Amino acid sequence: MSHQNSSRPADASGTFAIGGDLTVNRLGYGAMQLTGPGIWGEPKDRAEAVRVLRRAVELGINFIDTADSYGPFVSEQLIREALHPYADDLLIATKGGLTRCGPDDWRPLGRPEYLRQQAELSLRHLGVERIGLYQLHRIDEKVPLADQLGELVLLQQEGKIHHIGVSEVTVQQLKEARTITDIASVQNLFNLANRSAEDVLEYAERENIAFIPWFPIATGELARAGGPLDTAAKQYGVRPSQLALAWLLRRSPVILPIPGTSRTAHLEENTEAARLTLTDDEFDALTAVV
Repeated sequence: MSHQNSSRPADASGTFAIGGDLTVNRLGYGAMQLTGPGIWGEPKDRAEAVRVLRRAVELGINFIDTADSYGPFVSEQLIREALHPYADDLLIATKGGLTRCGPDDWRPLGRPEYLRQQAELSLRHLGVERIGLYQLHRIDEKVPLADQLGELVLLQQEGKIHHIGVSEVTVQQLKEARTITDIASVQNLFNLANRSAEDVLEYAERENIAFIPWFPIATGELARAGGPLDTAAKQYGVRPSQLALAWLLRRSPVILPIPGTSRTAHLEENTEAARLTLTDDEFDALTAVV
């Protein structure tokens, strides 16, 4: 395992061009946890949330992922407060298609007029004229996929969205989506402990589609005291979460992990993972722990 030095550790994660033209450092930041408990309402410490976002950019992170439903709207508004006017190389990706009725309550809603309303609100809350990457947060089974993505295509034609992505899809759904429009990214649950979306990742890699694993450092039982990840992390003198991120970065060149946190210290720790380069043997040993 090798470490690299610089004041911008995210630079060490390598780059990926989302949709072929939006080049970002592969280690990004997920802004879900900037809100109150249950991803609902204001954060307990708004000033710290703003600090986290500003520090992320200082550390070389130029890909921030959020959604209208985080708060709702709180996450997007915090991003604007902290970072507007945005640096030219900063990509803020957002999502629409989940509606909220309270803490930890998420309901797919993919009616075209709702998606349009939410995209327009995201433009306003983020303070931008065009969203670089807009993702369908969930497919609403009650609405034809062609209608859901079709509305995003209209927004794209109007210049309000640049690239379109999808979230929590199967390979079949991803293929169907690509018959409707170009899909630049897919965001699925994937981490060292849960690789149920491996087939989606492999398809994305073949097709050069960005694969954004959410919940990237969920290590569960693997990181328990004396567990395989805990043991390996102690051996290398790093945190289990850092090893989990280093494994993701090494797993595929199309993976863009977006670890989220509401604390600056935790953000700095996560971003340091970009400097860890696993050898083949270290990568294979981690791959085999599940």
